[in-house]
Amino acid sequence: MMDHALDQSVRPEVSAHFDPATNTISYIVKDPASPSCAIIDSVMDIDYAAGRITYEHADAMIAEIRQRGLMLDWIIETHVHADHLSAAPYIQDQVGGMIGIGARIMEVQNTFGKIFNEGTEFQRDGSQFDMLFEDGDVYRIGQMRCLALHTPGHTPACMTHVIGDAAFVGDTLFMPDGGSARADFPGGDAGQLYDSIQRVLSLPDDTRLFMCHDYGPNGRDIRWETSVAEEKAHNIHVGGGKTREEFVRFRTERDAQLGMPRLIIPSLQVNMRAGEVPRDKDGRPMLKVPVNGL
Repeated sequence: MMDHALDQSVRPEVSAHFDPATNTISYIVKDPASPSCAIIDSVMDIDYAAGRITYEHADAMIAEIRQRGLMLDWIIETHVHADHLSAAPYIQDQVGGMIGIGARIMEVQNTFGKIFNEGTEFQRDGSQFDMLFEDGDVYRIGQMRCLALHTPGHTPACMTHVIGDAAFVGDTLFMPDGGSARADFPGGDAGQLYDSIQRVLSLPDDTRLFMCHDYGPNGRDIRWETSVAEEKAHNIHVGGGKTREEFVRFRTERDAQLGMPRLIIPSLQVNMRAGEVPRDKDGRPMLKVPVNGL
């Protein structure tokens, strides 16, 4: 990882948007030397019981981009989320930007294409996205060099994006008192997750880490920014030198007690399509519910 020289003296401007319905934090990440920016892990609003989709969260981010006179270069998904729906195509229609995700999205599409009984019209080659990031790929937001790191374990396609002195870790890590994400979804692996976390924690100690989710453990206020040093010292699942064996045992036992995320069924169908809602043969937006499939 350290073979990829990045200038950590660059400090991107990070604007966080918290969605209380899904406890997701989306980010606008701006190049300090230009108007260019990226959006990371956007949210599309859904009233699942009513089957109604709206865009309040995305509209707030779009409004900020327009008010600040920014230019959107990228709309990045750190992985195929199982707990919220992406608003990437809606944002792209409004303010542009290329939609990117990890190249192993194809494995996720193949797995869930079968679970949701998708027909041959559903492409399982990642072609719904504009960019498929491979491990070590370098790209730019304006003048900033950005690095995509493959950090699987939660899902096969998880990526951490290192942008200047900041890293956006998706669900690989939570805040120190939140620990780590589950690893029991199809394609997940607790050992891989531990290895990926160690890769993130090999970044310089003062690297700012930005979470995709926070649930306010023990009633504390919602937080989304920490550092490599703080995670190494205090993360309740991997901090203080916990071993891979200890982590895998804990994670496996813990995951066996967890229920499915509330929005997993709509989220997977939409997010493996880069945020597009699937349609029936008549072109109407339509979601499936596989029975005993997850």
